[in-house]
This record gives sequence, C-alpha cells and structure tokens, in this order.
Amino acid sequence: MNISKKINNFIKISTFSIILFSLISCGIYKPVDTRKVPVNVNERVEKNIQEGKGFRLFENNKKSGTFDFATSNAMWRASIELLDFTPLSNVDYSGGIIITDWFSDSNSSDNEYLKITIKFLSNEIRSDGLQVIIYKKNCDTQNKCSTTKLDSVLNNEIKLAILKKATELEKNAPLVNPDFKMREPKSKS
Repeated sequence: MNISKKINNFIKISTFSIILFSLISCGIYKPVDTRKVPVNVNERVEKNIQEGKGFRLFENNKKSGTFDFATSNAMWRASIELLDFTPLSNVDYSGGIIITDWFSDSNSSDNEYLKITIKFLSNEIRSDGLQVIIYKKNCDTQNKCSTTKLDSVLNNEIKLAILKKATELEKNAPLVNPDFKMREPKSKS
C-alpha cells in the first residue's frame, strides 16, 4: 500500500511538472525587462491598455484627454458642413466614410443625379488624407439608369474646400487643456 501511494504521488508530480514545463516552453510565460515596466500600478495599467494588452471593467472616473469621436476631427466636421446641402445616406466615422444620397443640382437635366463619396485616409489635415469620389447617374424615360464615376475638377474643388474649412476649424478651435497631465493616485494616509 505504501508503494502505490508513492507511485500515485510520483505520477501527480510528474504530470504537474510536464504541464508546467510545456506551458513555459510554449511561450505563454515571457520574461519581462523590469526597466521597461512602470513601477506605479496605474501607469502599468495605462501602458497595457494603450498597447492593447488589457481592458477596464466598471470604470467610474472619466478622464479628459484624447478622445475618438467626430467632433474632435476637423476634416470630418468640415466635410459634414460642406455637404449640408444634400441628404446623407451613409455616415460612418469609425469606418471613415461619408456617402451622400443621389441628388440633382440646379444646373443638371431632369434625369441626371450625382452622389458624392468621401473617404478619410488620415485624421491629419493633408491632401492625401482624403479621397473624394463623385458618381453620375443618367436615367432615360423608361427609368433605365447608367452610373459612371466622374473624374473632373469638381473632385479636387470639393477636396480643397474641405481642407480649407478643416484648417479654419482647427485654427479657431479652443485648446482644451494644453497642460494636461495624468493625475497621480491619491495616497491613503
């Protein structure tokens, strides 16, 4: 009976050792350079979240600082303001696209419609951070329509108008808090 207990203990210890060794050798355990890891817990959490290695649950305190929504992007606001003359069919800030509905301008014929698509390639106010595409739809009397992509000066005029308006909006935007620093945790003394 004493031998069977020793064998069972040996099997348990061996199994545990094999599992532990395989976990370590599979790359789950990764040694950390302590010089690159912040000592403060809150700083470590912020660093991990910024690198996409963590998340927060039940966060009560909202901190100001960087935010990712449409009102913070001057090019987005300028585009929306510029296209306010037409109905919009798709507006997706996270996807970086604005698509107008088909519309007719005062200079076009009765059966001619335009659609404007604006793709945002960057949040920066730059000419290569924005793509403007214009489609033209012509319909005949039997409602047979053909759609073509326009490559005209109108594309560049719209892009230039958006860039000018975005520059103006950014120049006139108030500084939220230029001296913003992360709050230190309150000590429990």
